[in-house]
Amino acid sequence: MASIWKGSISFGLVSIPVALHPATKREELSFRLLRSSDLSPVNYKRVAEVDGKEVPWEQIVKGYEYEKGKFVVIKEEDFKRVDIEATQTIDIMDFVNLDDVNPIFFSKPYFLEPQKGGSSAYALLREVLAKTNKAGIAKVVIRTRQHLAAVKANGEALVLEIMHFADELVDQKKLKIAAGKPPAARELQMAGTLVENMTVEWDPNRYRDDYSSALLKLIEKKIESGGQDLPSAPKAPKRSANVIDLVAVLRESLNQTGHGTKPRAKRSSAKKPSRKKAA
Repeated sequence: MASIWKGSISFGLVSIPVALHPATKREELSFRLLRSSDLSPVNYKRVAEVDGKEVPWEQIVKGYEYEKGKFVVIKEEDFKRVDIEATQTIDIMDFVNLDDVNPIFFSKPYFLEPQKGGSSAYALLREVLAKTNKAGIAKVVIRTRQHLAAVKANGEALVLEIMHFADELVDQKKLKIAAGKPPAARELQMAGTLVENMTVEWDPNRYRDDYSSALLKLIEKKIESGGQDLPSAPKAPKRSANVIDLVAVLRESLNQTGHGTKPRAKRSSAKKPSRKKAA
């Protein structure tokens, strides 16, 4: 697997050569815009607002709108003046308790792979982070942009997780969250039981992208039909958003999950032996 960045992790006087690899992948279904009459692909053109004329790439510059309709041009040499030095180093500034970091700060993970001569120090950092449940908070420049990041232990690997800076997050105090009445003791007990009934061991393979799968099947059907329109799908009944009797809703939910038992959490993957018919 080709790396997207090579450098080193640095903390104190320790330097660990590493390579950065994407830890996620997402295959989106891509669509083209077509003219409905003959299915000819539609392309975009770069046109000037003032006269509607097409503008070639060599005449295009970047500008910042500092007032409505007023721009200042920023050239490539201007960007270079403010470039953060790309030191190819994941410079750990601090170590923090992972439990103290709100998960909302984490954005995108990458695997860190040790390079020649770095395996021992890599293993040392991985083990100490795992045993202490800490993360190294660092700054790193990837593709000319500086990021805040966390170095974390993840099984046998170290992970670099790109983080949001604090000023990139919207203050949740701006949300209009009605206080509502405090939950009664009975409601809390029933809700707790419902959560327990629905608790299983974490298995990421249980969860699939149903929308993409259904969309791909629909595309296959349209191809088989020669592009003909398919019959309308029956509308799913809408769920009511109004909870009139919370206790009644909780009771019905508990009935569907087996009252106080936890059958889902005890589910085993082993197959039961088949019964043999009596001779």
